[in-house]
Formats: sequence, C-alpha cells, structure tokens
Amino acid sequence: MPPLTRSLYGLGLRRPHHDLFLAGNVPVDFVEVISENFMVDGGRPADVLARVRQHHDVVLHGVSMSLGTATGLDAAYLSRLKQLADAIEPLWVSDHLAWTGIDGVNSHDLLPIPYTEEALTIVCRNIEQAQAALGRPLLVENPSTYLAFRASRMTEWEFLAALVQRTGCALLLDVNNIHVSGHNHGCDPLAWLDGIPWDAVRQLHLAGPSQGADGLLIDTHDTPVPEPVWDLYAEVRRRAGPVAVMIERDDDIPPLADLLAELDRARAVDAKVSL
Repeated sequence: MPPLTRSLYGLGLRRPHHDLFLAGNVPVDFVEVISENFMVDGGRPADVLARVRQHHDVVLHGVSMSLGTATGLDAAYLSRLKQLADAIEPLWVSDHLAWTGIDGVNSHDLLPIPYTEEALTIVCRNIEQAQAALGRPLLVENPSTYLAFRASRMTEWEFLAALVQRTGCALLLDVNNIHVSGHNHGCDPLAWLDGIPWDAVRQLHLAGPSQGADGLLIDTHDTPVPEPVWDLYAEVRRRAGPVAVMIERDDDIPPLADLLAELDRARAVDAKVSL
C-alpha cells in the first residue's frame, strides 16, 4: 500500500449527520463507516453511502472480521465485504486485532488475544486470507484491552510489528486505545510509540473513553477527546508521516459542528508539530 502524500482529515458517518453529509458541503477529506452496517442488499443504508461517496472518499472499518479466531475467517463475511468494497472503492479496509465470537455466535465485542507465537501465526494466516479474498491490503487496529494474558511473550507493539513484516498489512493506530490500554495495564505509551513501524501507519483514530469500575478506562467513544489523548496525539504526529486522522464518536453524538471543531484542533496540532 503506497504512503499518503498529504495528511487527510475525516469523521465517522453517523445517522444524526446523514443529511448534512448528503448535502455535500462538510469540510472533511473522507468519512469512515462501520462496514457491517452497509453489508446489505439495497435499502436506505446502501443508498446513503452511495450518495455520500459522490462527495467524499470512504474508509470501511469493520468490527466483526475476528482476526484472532483460530478456525479461519468466515468466507461468506469476506464475500459480502468484498462486494461492498468493490462497489464503494474505499481508500482502504480496516478491522481490529481481536476476536469477536465462536461457533457462529458473535459476541459484539472486541475480545483480546494473547501475544504469543501461536497467536501470531493464526492472526497472520487470517490477515493473509482476508487480503487474498478482498484483493487489497488490510489495515489492522490496535485494540483497547482490560486484561492481559500471563501467556503473552511479546508486547502489543512487537506483535503488530511482526504482523506488518509477515503479511504486508498496514496499521490503523488508535491513539485513544493506546491511552486506555496503557492506563489499564500500567504501560508507558511512549514505549508503545517507540516500538511501532511508522512507515506502516496509514490512519489514526482519536476518541474519548469513560471511567469504569476498579479504576479502568473503558473505550466507549461517547465523550470528547480528552487532554491526555491530545498530548499523546502530539507525540504520535512527531513520529508519523502523512496519515488519515479521524475523530471517532459512536454514542452521545454531538452536533456536527462540535466534531468539526475537534478535527480542526487535530489540524492545529499537526501544523504546530510540523513547524
């Protein structure tokens, strides 16, 4: 996947803002959509996406590919995803370093995997299956996690770097997830950043977590981007080349103007860092 020549700035396409995006005058370079919401035959979702695509580039972001599953990916799922990608011609397709179900049952959650050589072999095999089925490289996103496996023999960033090296995939770096996982596990986010192959990073997510029980941060995407994530974002931008930057908001969705203001702040951070 060739690198971007300039940074792009976008938002998630969410239902309360559909009409504004359909009007075609939202000042963003791209929109990101949840792939599974549009893997349907006809209907309003497909119509909305096709019309928005006339004005904006699109990124397909999945939550159910289940890259960590030990039994291989669902061929029917990949076929539907390919059909959507062929119709929309997205900038790229992404999903998470996680597993989401077993025996055909979807947990509708992004479940963690141990960072072992065995798990690495499984995830690499699944990424290669996805890339072959889709006919395009896949972006893999770092997850938010709330527990760690004693069996792990490498760090998350070492695991991601190995995925890139073995499969040729690219990375979607979720800055909020680094903050959340770092807080939950007592890990230094800067050590995380030092271990990433930056030439493989194509996209960044910015979002806000919520405070959970027992001091945990929960990746809820229902609050504005907090100051610690903005601080970490500035560190990311000192390391990353041109990337696609997106504000991710999935619940308690504010007026579009509020999200555009956060996106303008991201632009301002980039401009300051590049001075």
